[in-house]
Amino acid sequence: MPENTVLLEERGAVALVTLNRPQALNSFTRQMHHDLWAALDRAEANRAIRALVITGAGRAFCAGADLAEFDFEPGPNLVERADPGPIIEEAFNPTARRLQSLRVPTIAAVNGVAAGAGASLAMTCDVAIAAPTASFIQAFSKIGLIPDAGGSWLLPQRLGLARAMALALTGDKLPAPQARDWGMIWDVADDCVTASLALAERLAQMPTRALVETRKLLREGTTRSFHQQLDAERDTQSALGRTHDYIEGVMAFREKRPAAFKGE
Repeated sequence: MPENTVLLEERGAVALVTLNRPQALNSFTRQMHHDLWAALDRAEANRAIRALVITGAGRAFCAGADLAEFDFEPGPNLVERADPGPIIEEAFNPTARRLQSLRVPTIAAVNGVAAGAGASLAMTCDVAIAAPTASFIQAFSKIGLIPDAGGSWLLPQRLGLARAMALALTGDKLPAPQARDWGMIWDVADDCVTASLALAERLAQMPTRALVETRKLLREGTTRSFHQQLDAERDTQSALGRTHDYIEGVMAFREKRPAAFKGE
């Protein structure tokens, strides 16, 4: 029987996705990407799911790409066979785009090392909470490559150019507490999965569409002028003003009662 490289557990309004190749530090194979997409599809199809947590089995969060997937067998066309471009285009980029466009908020519970594209995966999520012993490594320069899976965009956004540049060039390990202090992640917790699930439960009770539109505006704002962002805010507010959760939120505020959001 093939192994289940990605596990999905639905806990009420929260989906828990676990990368499940602990013997390989949850490094990505092509099959694992497909399994992750299937898990995300299942979570999105269940309208009761309104937040999602991603973590790793065993002692690692994700060690990036499984280099055993690359064909380095000596012989003709080695350069073409070992080219990382196709797997980035066919697997890692779709995964990054999929997570960025998910219809619910996402939280990375970084239980151990997040290296290479694994660090990018954590940053691709909306929020990251790490274990105290977790670490983030831009491992690419050590094998003659550059940050991928969105890493070259996400790192400067989170850390600023100076810190992002030094981490990317050196490949030095960034411990979780320092990653928090530098703004790469949201928090550090002894039990990062429990903390992430608790935050997910909280977000799942909130107006989901508004949370997702907030995510979109904050991310896309870096590519717009101030005046363009004002227009985008106006248009988004107008669209949200037609939703159930906006009406319910205002009515609950006026009536001094808890709001019953539906994520609609």
